[in-house]
Amino acid sequence: MLSQSKQKRSNRIRYKLKKSNRDSLRLSIYKSSKHLYAQLIDDKKGITLCSYTSLKKDKSKNTCNIENAKIIGSEIAKAAKEKGVKKVYLDRGPNIYHGIIKTIAEVARLNGLIL
Repeated sequence: MLSQSKQKRSNRIRYKLKKSNRDSLRLSIYKSSKHLYAQLIDDKKGITLCSYTSLKKDKSKNTCNIENAKIIGSEIAKAAKEKGVKKVYLDRGPNIYHGIIKTIAEVARLNGLIL
């Protein structure tokens, strides 16, 4: 559960992104204290096209780190290529664009997604 200020920030960012990127798909990244989640969302149809998470690795360890961020960025880019998606916009939620979030975005760019 997000705190009230983080939820407000997340809603504000998501509203502005959806308003300016009506025709693109959304790459949503969520970072919990132990795991990372990334998914491609089509807001027009209201469906998730593909997703990848660090839950698949090891549930007992903390997998929210840079090494797993690189894996998630490359896997989500591969899944998007299989679906025929090239251009997306980044929804970072309440997180600041640095560290793990930045790593996921950069690796996804290196693997062919246009952010």
